[in-house]
Amino acid sequence: MEKLRQYLGRSLGGLMAFGLSAACLAAGWQSVSAQAGQQIDLLSRSNGERYRIMVFRPETPVPQDGYPVLYVLDGNAAFPVAAFIARGIARRRRETGLVAPLVVAVAYPQQEDFAYDARARDYTPLLPGGPVVAGYGGAERFFRFLQTELKPLIQSRFPVDLRRQGIFGHSFGGLFVSYVCLKYPQSFSTCLASSPSLWWENQMVLNLVPTTMPASGLPAFQLTVGALEDDLPAENLSAQRRTTLLSRPMIAPARRLAEALQALPGQADRVRFQVLEGEDHGFSWMPALVRGMAFFVQQP
Repeated sequence: MEKLRQYLGRSLGGLMAFGLSAACLAAGWQSVSAQAGQQIDLLSRSNGERYRIMVFRPETPVPQDGYPVLYVLDGNAAFPVAAFIARGIARRRRETGLVAPLVVAVAYPQQEDFAYDARARDYTPLLPGGPVVAGYGGAERFFRFLQTELKPLIQSRFPVDLRRQGIFGHSFGGLFVSYVCLKYPQSFSTCLASSPSLWWENQMVLNLVPTTMPASGLPAFQLTVGALEDDLPAENLSAQRRTTLLSRPMIAPARRLAEALQALPGQADRVRFQVLEGEDHGFSWMPALVRGMAFFVQQP
């Protein structure tokens, strides 16, 4: 019995977060701790905000050109999923020939999966010449944090391939990804926009699509959206809430962006648009991340 108790103490993940009693814990239950990577808290010089950076490094030999890097927004929720997918790619590298990426998740010290106020601040761009809305419009400052603070830190600590740098974001995060990859096309080689909130500021991001291919080129794009995202919830809605939701279409703007990008020379095969059947806005990011990771590592 003592050996069994010791075994349980070593091997069973606990459920402390679900409020287990002290008696249960004494019987061998322990709290779960993720062992997928490492993390550090950073205070940004660009905007004065604090970020929790989580990193997963594949347990594979360092590729000749370094690891491709996938930056993942909403890291509190997305990091465990992204790390799991990257581990799967690493395990199958001999069969597929694909190089698993270094995953760098940008999270917040708060413990909730989605830090709504912080992400609204960081992921939304300002309309040129438009009014400043309190709590929004920090995309440029957040972008500077990624480019001038986080990327150099990662490059100083890990062997990375500077030519293969991707970014994934969902909802407002997908808006941010679309915005920076169109305005600053050399910042990332692959852009994964999950359910991008392109309705923001009268679909301002669509105005950033170039009419001709820039000399410096454009990143590869994956745009995904859930097939159920434009369906109104079944519960009773106030007239104001119904009007608000109807003014924020998801599928048509994403399709329009994809078609505009595919029409540019050389981009037809580098832009993927997918409507995810059976998915609504809340959970479409998970299949989008699975498909997006595969799309990213398949890019040359």
